[in-house]
Amino acid sequence: MSNAFDLDFNVLRYAPPHWERRPLWTLVRRRDITGRPEAELLSVYRDHGVVPRKSREDNFNKPSEDLTAYRYVRPGDLVLNKMKTWQGSLGVSRHEGIVSPAYFVCEMSPDVDAGYAHHLLRSEPYIHLYRTASKGIRPNQWDLPFDEFRKLPMLLPPRDEQRRIADFLDHETAKLTRIELDSLRLTGLLEERQSALAAHCFTFARPDDAHSLPLRRVVQRWIDYRGATPSKTESGVPLVTAKNIRDGRIDLDASREYIATDAYTDWMRRGLLKMKDVLLTTEAPLGQVAMVNDTTIALAQRVIVLRADQVTCSPEWLYWYLRSPQGQAELELRATGSTALGIKADRLRGVPIPLPSPREAVRRLSRLSESVAEVETLQRQLVKQRALVAERRRALITAAVTGQFDVATAAAT
Repeated sequence: MSNAFDLDFNVLRYAPPHWERRPLWTLVRRRDITGRPEAELLSVYRDHGVVPRKSREDNFNKPSEDLTAYRYVRPGDLVLNKMKTWQGSLGVSRHEGIVSPAYFVCEMSPDVDAGYAHHLLRSEPYIHLYRTASKGIRPNQWDLPFDEFRKLPMLLPPRDEQRRIADFLDHETAKLTRIELDSLRLTGLLEERQSALAAHCFTFARPDDAHSLPLRRVVQRWIDYRGATPSKTESGVPLVTAKNIRDGRIDLDASREYIATDAYTDWMRRGLLKMKDVLLTTEAPLGQVAMVNDTTIALAQRVIVLRADQVTCSPEWLYWYLRSPQGQAELELRATGSTALGIKADRLRGVPIPLPSPREAVRRLSRLSESVAEVETLQRQLVKQRALVAERRRALITAAVTGQFDVATAAAT
């Protein structure tokens, strides 16, 4: 038997003596049924398990035109994304449909309650096991071989106890999900509030309250990194592409890529960054904006640097205008494309920038910054709340599926 089954799985020490410990190969069996192209497309998510593909707006992977090789899934089947199982991308399906041929589909033994298996196999201790058993050079290329997965240990209480654990966790996690949804709703309202504040900043009662100049007249330097793709390394200088620019800032966690430190100067020969340079994404997505507050980054792919001519326009004014509803509308007005909007450089240069007097611009930006700071404080509190809820969910599931407490007693309190 593989060492995977003999891992120091410390959490097993909490399991009651009457719970079995069995290798997964005795409880799951791969099933490869294909030829159902008319069935509903399903996807597997770390946070949601197996769900209909159409229910997720953030799924940008395009399915194959020919779905005959896609694997058929029945309710109660265990589905694994073998490339992302180490992240927790697996679950027991409640839906009938088909999934990518890159996924594993498994039929489970009658000895296993589907709801219990769903929670157990997505719990933190098991995700740790998947990471240990996965193969690959780097995390985003790890692959969990099915032969390794099937050798992992499974805690198996009596069938009726499995059902009680599943019912308890379904009930408790549903309450946590409601808290998360309320938090996300409030976050959406705060985003609308921030958008309204920015719109107000760039609204003028009379036409002569501000004159307008095309973007090319308020930018001192354009540095265009569209279409540029450097050689990437495991470490070095962080590489910022369009996917790293979101919500007004540079988010390095969105995609961690690097170029070699000794290649940085040569790569950035189009122009080195300065503090307060404004970054703008020109497609996929169009119109995301950020301001540089750390120049030790490299740029590539669909990003333009706008260095404001501060005699005419402050970097802060340019940054906030391009983020405002008015600025976003001007970008979209000049964009082209059917599936993904993009803007060409010559059309971007013509975007009109409203310019009140310098004193009025400072006054408006000061008021906007104060109001936005209050909104962002509330947003950070909501993010912290959701992190605590997620931590609570992980701890609750782990404790329940490993026998750290009796769910019947916990449900009664």
